[in-house]
Amino acid sequence: MHRRVAIRIAAAAVAAALTLPAAAQTDNPSGKRWVEPPKDIPKAQRGDRTRNIDFLLGALKAAPDEDSAKAVEGRIWALWLASGSDTADLLMARVRVAMEEKDYDLAIRLLNAIVEIRPDYVEGWDRRATVYFLKGDLGRALADLEEVLKREPRHFGALAGLGTILSDLGDDKHALEAFRRALAIYPRLDGVADQVKTLSEKVEGRDI
Repeated sequence: MHRRVAIRIAAAAVAAALTLPAAAQTDNPSGKRWVEPPKDIPKAQRGDRTRNIDFLLGALKAAPDEDSAKAVEGRIWALWLASGSDTADLLMARVRVAMEEKDYDLAIRLLNAIVEIRPDYVEGWDRRATVYFLKGDLGRALADLEEVLKREPRHFGALAGLGTILSDLGDDKHALEAFRRALAIYPRLDGVADQVKTLSEKVEGRDI
């Protein structure tokens, strides 16, 4: 059920973005926070791969405080970022450098290669969505987020990113739905509870 909901939101968002005038798709993004992996990703702990992502996402949802949640979040990102390919890992390291230098065109070329050689690698799509967002290309960012959510509908970063873009596009109803999905997975995700509160008031206050 959650998989279908996440994909339906993303598909509706992509369709909406592609109907925008070209200028609207290339405007600078609003500067709202985008959920990204921590700069210092911990190594996957012994047992994480056998316990798998389901176990860690359960622990994330049940985390009793912010510090505990952040620790579990880091372990989840460590698993998501493990491509299983030395080539993809090397390219991703170059992507990080390119992004730090704001060479987004180079980052996209590198990410194109990553998604070609590892199409099931979620973070290849997720990182490319981030770069497209930073370039203001919301249509392509949304299309890549849809690919992420096809592969991992519980990806709280992609859901929060989806909510951010939809909010920028003025689609408050679907933005709220995306943020609520992210919050259901990661209740302590920075800033998302505030987004849900603000959008809930806007959506419930008018007929959509």
